[in-house]
Amino acid sequence: MSVPEQLRYSEEHEWVDGLGGESDIVTVGVTAHAADALGEIVFIELQVAEGETVEAGETCGEVESTKSVSDLYSPVTGEVTAINSAVIDEPKVINDDPYGEGWIFKVRIADEPGDLLGAEAYTKLIEED
Repeated sequence: MSVPEQLRYSEEHEWVDGLGGESDIVTVGVTAHAADALGEIVFIELQVAEGETVEAGETCGEVESTKSVSDLYSPVTGEVTAINSAVIDEPKVINDDPYGEGWIFKVRIADEPGDLLGAEAYTKLIEED
């Protein structure tokens, strides 16, 4: 299973792209491992809107699949700057391209998160599952 090196990961199986870059806006999505474990994703509901704040480790939505419903957690703290309407309209895109077109929202981070995992540590985590 693919675990892109440039991303950072939460223990709840969300990914973050753009940390340490020139911009303070990062992109958040669900990992391929989580999408695979969930099965076909049929519905996603966000409990935040653009302009609202998310807190690292707090629930910010739900992902429903043919198998189950799982909470979606924000891996970072900050202001939501964009929501990917494509995944709201067609959630299966998360299964098809979790690290590309399947991104869920963007956040202007307030602080650099310290507890996210690198690719190697995340790989070890999912191998233990």
